[in-house]
Amino acid sequence: MARILLAAAHKSSGKTVVTTGLAAALGSKDQQVQCFKKGPDYIDPMWLSAASRRPCYNLDFNAMADNELLELFCSRSAGAQISLIEANKGLYDGVELDGCDSNAQLAKLLKLPVILVIDTVGMTRGIAPLLLGYREFDRDINLAGVILNNVGGARHEGKLRAAVEAYSDIPVVGSVWRTSTLTIGERHLGLITPGESAGLKAVIAGFSEVIESSVDIDRVAKIAQTAPPLKPAKNNTVPARANGLRIGIARDAAFGFYYPDDLEYFTEVGVELVPINMLEEGQLPDIDGLFIGGGFPETHLEALANNQPMLTSVKTAIESGLPTYAECGGLMYLCKSLEWNGLSRNLAGVIPADVTMCAKPQGRGYTVFSPTPNHPWCTQGQSIPGHEFHYARLDNLPADISYGCTVARGAGIDGSHDGIVAYNLLAGFFHLRNTAANPWIERFVDFVQACKCDGLSHSSPAS
Repeated sequence: MARILLAAAHKSSGKTVVTTGLAAALGSKDQQVQCFKKGPDYIDPMWLSAASRRPCYNLDFNAMADNELLELFCSRSAGAQISLIEANKGLYDGVELDGCDSNAQLAKLLKLPVILVIDTVGMTRGIAPLLLGYREFDRDINLAGVILNNVGGARHEGKLRAAVEAYSDIPVVGSVWRTSTLTIGERHLGLITPGESAGLKAVIAGFSEVIESSVDIDRVAKIAQTAPPLKPAKNNTVPARANGLRIGIARDAAFGFYYPDDLEYFTEVGVELVPINMLEEGQLPDIDGLFIGGGFPETHLEALANNQPMLTSVKTAIESGLPTYAECGGLMYLCKSLEWNGLSRNLAGVIPADVTMCAKPQGRGYTVFSPTPNHPWCTQGQSIPGHEFHYARLDNLPADISYGCTVARGAGIDGSHDGIVAYNLLAGFFHLRNTAANPWIERFVDFVQACKCDGLSHSSPAS
């Protein structure tokens, strides 16, 4: 199983663009490429998925046990000639001081050779002690190569290569000169999504062309082939079946933050996921439950607000008892109004609050919460991990609003609570990952099934 970790010394070093271009370049050589992203991220995996033409999966110590990481990596790498894992921030970065959740720890667990993508702006001879320090900090890491990124030209490249070759035995496997071709626009939540990039195929083809001409693709592939075999423990758990359940899922330009393995698990347990375009469709289809994930409702505010028939359909269905789970952007969509960049529009109005987009993050990072007695499908006494990243805050919430979660770590809605509960709705800023420690999908599906037995599914007027 050929595999490699693309890491860096710090964030914003160009890892995503380089990995995307590398995936596309390898794919153009008729290789099946499987991509992974370390940590909780939605946007970078979209680019990697677009380049590899396969779902990109997240590997996250915060949500997953080691055996789950191994099993997911091996099962999703099956059939691929090479797997590329993009790190999060720097090689040794993580939440814990001992590095137990770092990119380096992932490299050890999955026995990954590491190639460092180094942003060389303002750097010449100084690259040598940087690389030596990264090697000596943990000798168990197989630092197998370096890609020089954002190189200023031939003279700059010559100085960098001379320093690396004079002071280390780490091979330079690529030198990517600074170019506007390798640019992905950014905004408040990070990179823009592939769906918002005009001429996506041409953009990725441009990435591929630059990387193929700048990086020794064959040498990278050979380094990946040096990775030793992995033997994960097989997961023999057979999930309970929920045949016949139809759960609607918001899938459009405004809502797209979903983990592919979570969506696959819905199918494994027998649920039919029904995609819904909240921007264009006029009403909810016949469904037993609804899942509105995160995304960018603020950048599609006019279109969402102008689709009054869908807003009315959602509000009516939820207030009639349709079991619904909404994460972050989904929470925002269900509020009374949303204000961003001076534009304010009314939305679904299920939740009696107004959303204000702020200049700085209102919640960012890993979260931990405990369910309250109000939580519709979790029991008390559990400690559930998640993550949040939002610039939104909720204003004008009634004092007697019902919360499903008490926050032990993170910002949530008010610093102490998250997960508004109303009717059969749970809506919060947190994002969940389905794991053995937090089987939220099974719990939500069981809740949907129970509501269906009580006659609380949604049928469209046409039916």
